Amino acid sequence: MTDATRLMPEDEATRRQILSAQALAVLDGVVLSLAANCFLAATTAAVLWLDEPGAGILAWLAAVFAINLARYIGVRIVRRLNCAVERPKRALGVLSLGALGGGLAWSLPPFIGTLHGANGLNPYLIFIIGGICAGSLMQSTAYSRTALLFAGPPLAAAILSLLITGTSAALVIAADALLLAVMMLRASQLSEAGFIRSQIDRLKAVALAASLSDANGEIRQSYQQLASLANRDALTGLGNRALFNQRLRDLLDKSVPTGALALLVIDLDRFKAINDTMGHGAGDAVLIEIADRLASLTGPTDTVVRLGGDEFAVIIEGQAAEARGRAIGDGIVRLAGDPIVIGGRPVTVGASAGLALHPQHGETADDLFASADIALYAAKEGGRRRLGLFNPILKARIERQRLIETTLTDAIADRALQVVFQPQVELATGRVTGFEALLRWMHPELGAVSPPDIVRAAHALHISTALTGYVANCAAELLRTLPRLGLPEAAVAVNVSPREFSGDTLSRLLTDITRAHDISPALMEIEITEEATLDTQAAGAELARLEAAGFRLAVDDFGMGHSSLAYLVSLHIDRLKIDRSFVKGIATSRENQALISALIGIGHALSIDIVVEGVENEEEAEVLRMLGCRHAQGYYFARPMPANDIPRWLDQHAERIA
Repeated sequence: MTDATRLMPEDEATRRQILSAQALAVLDGVVLSLAANCFLAATTAAVLWLDEPGAGILAWLAAVFAINLARYIGVRIVRRLNCAVERPKRALGVLSLGALGGGLAWSLPPFIGTLHGANGLNPYLIFIIGGICAGSLMQSTAYSRTALLFAGPPLAAAILSLLITGTSAALVIAADALLLAVMMLRASQLSEAGFIRSQIDRLKAVALAASLSDANGEIRQSYQQLASLANRDALTGLGNRALFNQRLRDLLDKSVPTGALALLVIDLDRFKAINDTMGHGAGDAVLIEIADRLASLTGPTDTVVRLGGDEFAVIIEGQAAEARGRAIGDGIVRLAGDPIVIGGRPVTVGASAGLALHPQHGETADDLFASADIALYAAKEGGRRRLGLFNPILKARIERQRLIETTLTDAIADRALQVVFQPQVELATGRVTGFEALLRWMHPELGAVSPPDIVRAAHALHISTALTGYVANCAAELLRTLPRLGLPEAAVAVNVSPREFSGDTLSRLLTDITRAHDISPALMEIEITEEATLDTQAAGAELARLEAAGFRLAVDDFGMGHSSLAYLVSLHIDRLKIDRSFVKGIATSRENQALISALIGIGHALSIDIVVEGVENEEEAEVLRMLGCRHAQGYYFARPMPANDIPRWLDQHAERIA
């Protein structure tokens, strides 16, 4: 490996720049070299002609001129196409090919005419060959290959011809020529390495200068932005979050009289829809208009800010802060409902607001803001477009959810969550066909925690997969015992949150669980809510992986959402579970009977099994059987029970249907 090769950087862009510099350097001297080459060829031909005229000399001279003309044309083409910059490898290839052609042409003179002069040698010819080889080296300091391709053939031919002559003087000159060739080779490589080193240093210097310039520009720009945005929102002209935080803390650091400080937090109700349908330009226009309307409701002592996105806040100071806060909150809720004209089109947004008072609802900035935010959340939950005032009940609800979240991870690890199972039966025979796994949690401080609260906490903690794994393991343990209870084909359904279908984690988890317990995936039914099937790229891919792994797929609460029937077919759904709302009052409701019949018909048409949930009495069970429903579950058959109670219930159930 040559010095030049070792110096070449691995970065492709830098290599390209160095090759381009080499090509440009060779191009700069090639035209002058061609002119000198033609002149030397003419004088060399004349010397050879005077020594011994012959047609070979003229043919050689014509060949040199033709090759040099071709090299000149190649140089012009390379320059015109800007190959040295855009395709430097190709440019160097063309130049190297031309150098080789010239070198081969100059390898012929030692064999044309005679080498013998007065002393048995033609010193002029040896001098010319050595000179043009040295000249090629000086002209190609940037790229050794062109020099070596040009000088190599003439030197080799000269050395060979001297060896053929065989005289002592010829052998000495041949040795000198060989030494010259070695020195030229080394000098050419060192010269190219030096050129590459200088180009690398130049590129580093340019990059450093550009980086420093960019960094300096970014620093200046950042400083200007920070200076202009330190306390103001660039879009609305209101204060920003930094001003809000500083102002609220400054006020609370002082002794604020009771009733002299209130905090109002406002959030727009339909802002995202406007951004999505009309574009961000329309959204900005809405924010500016809402900011103007909000500012018109406040006084000179109030601090009005945009916290970010579509969220605003007002710090109300002075006497009667609560009354003024209510007035501003009610006012912005009212004004935000008035249409905003954008591009000649009226747009209605709406707003919700939450109000908290100091010191009743918080003595620190964080506590006061959290209280106002809770009041805002309650206003949205209550139907939006209203003002909510913080109260301790709201706080208790939030604190309850936070306590659930802080203890859920340990509850899963300690197996404090209880998994119970509700049987599914065949309506015609009463035969047990499966079970549904359901979560129960008797919290040591909160008492019974509902499954939706558990799922919501798991999602907030990003442990939904761990929760599903916990339930699936319990289901797998039951599946291992069912064959001993005479139910080898009974399946166990596991509910899965739609949020778990964004990757392949769920399918890998469930596959590992079934393998660890040595049970068939076909006996574990994965129940998904209808909305999960709407995301064809995320949920669809994961459901397809589950189906391919052999798991049974069921859609829970079918008929309550917006599933695509074509998509259900493509996923090979095994079961549809009809919600309790369709069963209630079915004995007397023709409408519910028609709906159930239609849903059952869909199931039959798609070869999908139907299970009706929430069957609570014999009359409902009989009507469903008559309508063609095969499977059902509900309190009429059994309440959810621990796995240990299933054998006793099975015995009782067998006696009842016997």
